[in-house]
Amino acid sequence: MKTNYDQLIFELSRDGHRASRLPASDVPALSPEAIFGEDMTREIPAELPQVTESEVVRHYTNLSHKNYGLDSGFYPLGSCTMKYNPKLNETAARMAGIADLHPHMPTKHTQGALKLMNRLSGMLSEVAGLDAFTLQPAAGAHGELTGLMIMKAYHEKRGEHQRTKIIVPDSAHGTNPSSAAVAGFEIVEIKSNPDGSVDLEALKSVLGPDTAGLMLTNPSTLGLFEKNIEAVASLVHEAGGLLYYDGAN
Repeated sequence: MKTNYDQLIFELSRDGHRASRLPASDVPALSPEAIFGEDMTREIPAELPQVTESEVVRHYTNLSHKNYGLDSGFYPLGSCTMKYNPKLNETAARMAGIADLHPHMPTKHTQGALKLMNRLSGMLSEVAGLDAFTLQPAAGAHGELTGLMIMKAYHEKRGEHQRTKIIVPDSAHGTNPSSAAVAGFEIVEIKSNPDGSVDLEALKSVLGPDTAGLMLTNPSTLGLFEKNIEAVASLVHEAGGLLYYDGAN
């Protein structure tokens, strides 16, 4: 038997129940037909639930408690774009010096934010062992496209215009093939092993002088860390390709 907390809002509906009651109108009333015309007017009333204010509040508060979130437990799997950030970070992002910035503001008024970004990119470069770091991509797929554009520029500078294929494992982000297509590459999908890892033999079979790179999600969308990552990287690099690398978890 369903309790009130398991019922749909329509199952709670009772004729005559109202979440709010408006006072009597003190201006002349117009019919819907007069406002919208007969061809835009409903022939039967909308089948909206009839519930009290307390029933509405209890129902949707209960639904919110069914969600799994930062305040109710550890969140192990997030999207590549919007994971749950520490609340301290959310507070900092709302500070006037950050939240009120505008892209067209004169640089003399944005020195604090520019210094913050410069120091952050420097720290990330040092941690990752990179010469430079960009904070420009604003989302996961945006970062994918940025990485692919870097790959294309790298190969074109080396005169290797034949490198037109991007390898995408079937356990990678679903946006990978789309990003590669937008960047002008041809997509080559390879299947995973039964354990979810990249099939090295399948990878070897598609590598060649036309390989621009491999897009690898690690941990994958299956939530698994690629145990053969060193072998995967070596094979792609030996073929002259590059690796685009991100994580799903």
